[in-house]
Amino acid sequence: MARIAIAGFLHETNTFVDRRTGMDAFVTADAWPGLVQGNALLQAVAGTNIAIAGFIQEAAAHDHELVPLLWTSANPSGLVTQHAYEKIWSMLARELEQAMPVDALFLDLHGAMVAEHIDDGEGELLERIRAIIGPDVPIVAALDFHSNISPRMVALTDALTVYRTYPHVDMSDTGRRAALLLQRMLTGERLYKAYRQLPFLIPLPWQCTLIEPLSTLMRLVEQLEREGIVSAAIVPGFPLADIYDCGPTVLAYGTDAAAAEEAAQRLYDAVLAQRTAFNGKLYSAAQAVSHALADSGDGTIILADTQDNPGGGAAGDTTDILHELVRQHAQDACVALLCDPAAAAAAHAAGVGAMIELALGAGSGVGATPLVGRYIVEALGNGQFTGTGPFYLGCKMDLGLMARLHLDGIQILIASRKQQAADQAMFRHLDIEAARQRILVLKSSVHFRADFANLAREILIVAASGENVADLAQLHYQKLRPGVSAEMK
Repeated sequence: MARIAIAGFLHETNTFVDRRTGMDAFVTADAWPGLVQGNALLQAVAGTNIAIAGFIQEAAAHDHELVPLLWTSANPSGLVTQHAYEKIWSMLARELEQAMPVDALFLDLHGAMVAEHIDDGEGELLERIRAIIGPDVPIVAALDFHSNISPRMVALTDALTVYRTYPHVDMSDTGRRAALLLQRMLTGERLYKAYRQLPFLIPLPWQCTLIEPLSTLMRLVEQLEREGIVSAAIVPGFPLADIYDCGPTVLAYGTDAAAAEEAAQRLYDAVLAQRTAFNGKLYSAAQAVSHALADSGDGTIILADTQDNPGGGAAGDTTDILHELVRQHAQDACVALLCDPAAAAAAHAAGVGAMIELALGAGSGVGATPLVGRYIVEALGNGQFTGTGPFYLGCKMDLGLMARLHLDGIQILIASRKQQAADQAMFRHLDIEAARQRILVLKSSVHFRADFANLAREILIVAASGENVADLAQLHYQKLRPGVSAEMK
C-alpha cells in the first residue's frame, strides 16, 4: 500500500479572448465542482465523469492511502490572472508540504492553461511541485484531449495519460488508466517515454473522434497497446492558444526505450499523413438556417454554434443564429444555452406565463446586437441539476437562474453562467425535450454529439460570431514555434 497525494488544477485558456479568468471562476461551481480542499474533494467528485474520480476509484481498489489536496477548475476563457494562478498554487503547495512524505502524486490537469505571466501553466506547476517532492517521487497526470503538451511537462512527469475521445466520454476512464500506470511503477517497473510535436494545428470541430480521420487514427493507439506498448496517445491540442508549444503531440510509454520511440514515430507519421483531412464544411448562420428550413424530412437538424462555444472560451451569448431564425421565420426551433443573467433574473421576477420586453444576449459585445422583443416566460429553473448524458454524467451542475423563453415559434434556454449545451438534462430542467425540436441550435463544437447525435437527422457546423474560432487561418499567431502552421494544406 502506497501513500498517494491527489490534486487537480484545470483550465483551458483561449489566449485570443480578452476576458481574464480570475479567482472567482475557480471558486464557483458550474458543471464541475468549485474549489475544494482536503477530504471535501473526495465527496465533490464522487460519481462524476472526471479523471480524478476514476483515479480514486481504481487506486482504492489497490488499497492505497489517498491524500486529497485540492481540486479546482474554471470554465474555458481568457488568460488566468497572475493572482488566481499564484493563489491556487500557494494553497496547493501548502497542502502538499503538509502531506509529505508521499510515495506518489496524481494530478488531474487540463494541459492548455496559460496565465498572464506564464505561457506553460502546467509545466511551471510541475516544476514547482518537483521542488517540493524531489526528483524520485513518481508523478502521473491525466490530461485533456486538447492539451498542448510541452517538453517540460513530459520531462517532469513519469507518465501522462490523455483522454481518447472527443466528446470526452472517457475522462473517468483516463484517471483509471493513470492509476494502473502508477501501480506498475510502484511495483518497481520502469517506463521509458517517447514524445513528438507535430508541425500543424487542428481546428476543434475536426478533432472529433466520432468522425474521420481521428476515428481511424485512435484505433492505432489501441493497436499499439495490444502489441505491447504500455501506454500511447494522440493529442490533437488546443489550437486557440498563441504559445510556443501549441499543437498536436503524440506520446508512447513502454518497458523498452527503442519500442517506445518506434511507437511514437508510427503515431507521428500516421497523424502527419492525414494533415489535410482535418477539415470540413463550415456554414454561415444564414446558410445553416436556410438549409434546415428547406429540409422537409423527419427528425432533428442540429446547428452547432461552434464559435460561441463556452467550452472553447467563448462567452456563450452571441445572437447571430437567433436573429437569422427570426428573420427566416423558423418554427419549432430551440436555442441553448444562451448566457444572459439579467434576462434570467427578469424572467424569474416576472414569473411563468408573463410576457417581458427584453434586449436578449450579446452582453459580451461580440457579433450581432441583442435581440429585442416581447418574450413569453414558459419555464423557470434554479440551474441546479445532475448531468445524465455520457459527457457530463453525474456532474452536479450549478448554472444559476435559468429560464425558457418563447419568441415567434422559437424556444430559447437561458442560463446565468455560461456552459456549453452538451446534455439533455439542461433541456429537461426547463421542461422541454430536445428530441421534439425540429431545429436545435447548440452552443457547442463537438461535446454535444455525446448526448444529441442520436437525435440528429443532420448536423451542420456553423461559423457564426464568437471567440472559439473554427478557421484558424483567421487568427494572428505570434508565438508559435518555427515551422508550425495554422493553414490546412
